[in-house]
Amino acid sequence: MSVEAPRRIVLLRHAKAEWPEVSDHDRPLAERGRKDAPVAGRWLAGAGLSPELTLCSTAVRARETWKLCAPELPRRPRTVYDERLYEASVGELIAVINDVEDEVRDVMMVGHNPAIHGLADALAGRAEGDALARMTRGGFPTSAVAVLTLTGGWKSVEHGVADLSAFWAPHA
Repeated sequence: MSVEAPRRIVLLRHAKAEWPEVSDHDRPLAERGRKDAPVAGRWLAGAGLSPELTLCSTAVRARETWKLCAPELPRRPRTVYDERLYEASVGELIAVINDVEDEVRDVMMVGHNPAIHGLADALAGRAEGDALARMTRGGFPTSAVAVLTLTGGWKSVEHGVADLSAFWAPHA
């Protein structure tokens, strides 16, 4: 694939988690999260989004979100559980994207705030319609999705290179 072909980055914040007496990494989804994750998957499918590669945090709540979201997609993408996504900074998330092979056209990242919201803000040099206003006004709630489009290879992803083409949240 040409590095000039359009590409998409789909950012999914994990669904609502519980706060039991376990480590943060081991927190499971709450009942609302178990309901919202498949809804996010249905929204992705309805929007025609079916990434080739999903990069998912190793945290329990992120893995559970992805396992409930993925069956709603028309085809299941290759999934890589990457410990770098847990407690990552925006710069660290960009470095993970920079490591994606250029043969991949669309990539999804399942992760955590504040980094997922920060990454959407950082990459979005422009926005379609009111997507940026809605994301800014409502924050990036659990199970929310941001879709960014760009051209160029993954190694060239940096601040301001993408268009925020869609933003969706289950309770917005």
